[in-house]
This record gives sequence, C-alpha cells and structure tokens, in this order.
Amino acid sequence: MGGPILITGAGSGFGKEVALRLAADNHDVIAGVEIVAQVSAVREAARERGVSLRVEKLDVTDPGDRERAWTWDVAVLLNNAGIAEGGSTVDIPADRLRRQFEVNVFGPILLTQGIAKTMARRGRGRIVFMSSVAGLTVDPFTGAYAGSKHAVEAFADALDQELAEFGVTVATINPGPFLTGFNDTMFEAWKTWRDEPSERLIDHSHLSFPHAQYDSEPVFETTVRVLLGEDSRYRHVLPAENEASIRQQVDAGWDKQLNNGVRPETVQAAHDMTPGTSVSS
Repeated sequence: MGGPILITGAGSGFGKEVALRLAADNHDVIAGVEIVAQVSAVREAARERGVSLRVEKLDVTDPGDRERAWTWDVAVLLNNAGIAEGGSTVDIPADRLRRQFEVNVFGPILLTQGIAKTMARRGRGRIVFMSSVAGLTVDPFTGAYAGSKHAVEAFADALDQELAEFGVTVATINPGPFLTGFNDTMFEAWKTWRDEPSERLIDHSHLSFPHAQYDSEPVFETTVRVLLGEDSRYRHVLPAENEASIRQQVDAGWDKQLNNGVRPETVQAAHDMTPGTSVSS
C-alpha cells in the first residue's frame, strides 16, 4: 500500500471500529481523534482487542492539526469525522449552522487538499468520504446535516474527476439509518442551542429521527473493503437492499410538485417515532 491508512473521527462510531478492524489485520493505521481525551481511550480499546495502531489528535477544523497530518505520507484517507445538527431549518442558530459545515465540509476538504497533493506527486492514493444517504436525499429536520453531505458529494465527485490522471481514486460510503446513537443524538441538538425558545417555529422536544435503524455491521465490512481497494465501485449505499429505494427517491425529484399544505408522512414520522427504534423490533 506504500503508507498508512488515516481515519479521521476515529474516536467513536464507524471510524473507531474500522480502525480497530484494519489494525487487527496488521494494516498500518493512524486513528485521528478530535480531542486529546480520546487518544488514551482509543489506545485502551486497541489494547483490549490486542491490536496495534497509531492514535493522533486530529481535529479537522484545526489548521495546525491538518498541517501535521500532511506530513504523515498517507496512502489511504478516510474522511470520517462529522457531526449532525438536527432541527428545523428556520430555527437552527447561525453558529450551529456554520459549525455543521466547518466540521463536515470545510475541515475535511482542507485536510484532503494537502494529502491529495502528496498522493498525486507519488502517483497513487485512495480518498474515501464517509458521506450518507443524506447526501443524496433529505428528511425533514435534517436540512443542515443533509446540506453538508450534499456538499461532500459534490467535492468528492469533483475530486474523482480531477485526480484520475494522477493515479488517485475517490469513493464514497453512504450509510442509511444505522443504530449507533448518531441519528438519535442529532435530534437532541436543540437542547444546547443558545437562542430564545419562544421564537422557534417548531417544538423540537416532540421530534425524533423518523426511521427505524439497522445494525452497523454492513458499514464496517464495506468500508474496510473500499479502503483496501477490494471494491471498485465509486458509491456505496448501505444497507445495500435500500439502494433501489434511494434511487427512486432521487429520481422522484424530477416530478415533484409544490406541496399541498398537508403535513408529509416523514414529518409525521418524526413526531411519532420512538428514539432508537430498530428495524428488527
């Protein structure tokens, strides 16, 4: 492979598990974590699994952290770091909206710039973005998050075209609703807003993520294959059985009409769903 696999956002969730699995197969892994406290936590998780990996503090929004990462001669980059700001588009405070894009879009792209140049000069490399089905479709109360993932999709597609002649490949992973706690926490973001609650249009205390959720195993398995170059597809909608319905949703946009003033089913689902509902339940 000719260099380490760098995984950002490896302090928890998909990133942490993928890093540990790659390390278990004796790959050279750098687990990038947002805060110093996560360094020891991931090292301890590695010791418990009996694997060896390198853990580095890497906040993708920190210019100094990004510049350090540019010196690591990375062969494969997984842009996994991300946050999710749920809530009505008309209510999300400006600072939280900006933070959503700083973490999910600007930070990762600026990190990718320096690493991609090194890859291009070497004549080989692989860049993978942990995107989302939210980069292809949109649910109510996820406009900020989906907007950031739509932006990621645009940058990934552009990079794929721009870097092809330099021997660098680009791919996306597009998880749907997986039961990691990420989606449910997104719908609790309003609890930390510094605004005037009485001025909100929507009562967010009655909203939940509007979908039943899946076990995360398919994301771990697919991401490992993509990072190792064992899967040559550009886009990976997960779970795979949902790909046809996502395609239908995307195509339906061409025939969409103005709304009829009636609450959509997905909005009602956000009011009715119990947090943490599993597909298997």
